[in-house]
Amino acid sequence: MASNHVVIMAGGVGSRFWPMSTSDMPKQFVDVLGCGKSMLQLTFERFKDICPENNFWVLTSEKYVPLVKEQLPMLADDHILREPCRRSTAPCIAYAAWKIKKIDPNANMVVAPSDHFVADVDEFRRVIKSSLEFVADSDAIMTIGIRPTRPDTGYGYIEAVLGSASLSNKEVFRVDSFKEKPSLDVASVYITKKNFYWNSGIFIWNVSTIVNAFRVYQSPIASVFESLMPYYGTPEEQEYVNERFPECRNISVDYAIMERADEIFVFPAEFGWSDIGTWHSLANNLQKDINSNAALGSDVRFAESHNCLVDTRGIKKVVVIGMDNCVIAENNGSLLVCKISEENRIQDFLD
Repeated sequence: MASNHVVIMAGGVGSRFWPMSTSDMPKQFVDVLGCGKSMLQLTFERFKDICPENNFWVLTSEKYVPLVKEQLPMLADDHILREPCRRSTAPCIAYAAWKIKKIDPNANMVVAPSDHFVADVDEFRRVIKSSLEFVADSDAIMTIGIRPTRPDTGYGYIEAVLGSASLSNKEVFRVDSFKEKPSLDVASVYITKKNFYWNSGIFIWNVSTIVNAFRVYQSPIASVFESLMPYYGTPEEQEYVNERFPECRNISVDYAIMERADEIFVFPAEFGWSDIGTWHSLANNLQKDINSNAALGSDVRFAESHNCLVDTRGIKKVVVIGMDNCVIAENNGSLLVCKISEENRIQDFLD
C-alpha cells in the first residue's frame, strides 16, 4: 500500500492582513483566530491522522525557516523545503514532488495551503482519506471543491460534470473547467447552479502522476527538478536548488497543470472551509454580537456600531462608537482603521 505525504505551502507574505500580518511575521505564523495556535500549527494538526510526522513537508522561504522550526519543532530540518525566490505554486510543488519521488516513488501526496480555516475537522479528514484512496489506484489529479454559501468574488470556481460520478467513488466528479475569480454578477449566477464550487487550492495525487503531468505540460520546470535528483538528500541539495530554482517560470499550479491535464476530478465537500485571506473572511469565522460585530481583544466595547471587526489584542480596553462596516486592528504599534470594503487598498499605503 502506498504511503501518504502531506506538503504544506507556507511561503506567502499575507500583506492584505496588515498590521496583524507583516513581511516578518506573515499570517500563517500568526494566531489569527485567537485560539492559541497559528494557522500553520492548525493546518499541521488537521493532517495528523493522514500520515506520520516524518511524512510532513513544509515549503517556505529561507526567511521563514526559523518560524517553521519554532512552531513545528517535530519537523526534520530536511523536510523544510526552502524556496530561494518566489515563483508561485507550480515550481515549489514540483520541488516537493521530485524530492518525495526519490525516497518514496509510489507515494500519494496532499498539497495544502497553510492559512485555511476548517470547522469540521473530522469531515475534512474523511474527505482527504477518501481522495487519497481514489488517486492511489488511478492517474487522477484531485482537487477539493467547496460548496459555495454566497456569491464570493475572492475565490476561483470549479465547474463539475455532475452527470458523471466516478465508478470507484460516487462522491467524485470530473472537472469541466476552472473559472477565474468572477465579478459579483457572475458569482451570483454561479451559486444558482449546483455544479459550481469554490476552488479550495487543496490538491491530491500520486507522486508519479504529478511528476508525469509536469513532464508533459511544463517540461522546462520538470527538467530543472529532474536534473537535481542526484542531489536530493545530500549536503549539496540546497546549493543546487538555489542555482536552478530561479530558472523556473513564475506560474501557479492551476495554470501550469490543472487547466491543461485531462484526468482532473473534484471532490465536492462541506466541512466549514474558509480561505482566511482578508479581514472580511476572518470576520465571517468569528463569533459576533447581535449587531454583527466581532472582536479579538481582552475588553472591546461596541456602542451604536454594526458589522465591525476589531482586533486589538495588544490593548487593554477599546471603545467603538458609531462605526459601521469597519475594521480596526492594532499590532506592535501599527494601527489600521478602514472600511471593510476598502481593505483591498491597504497595500497601496504600505509601499
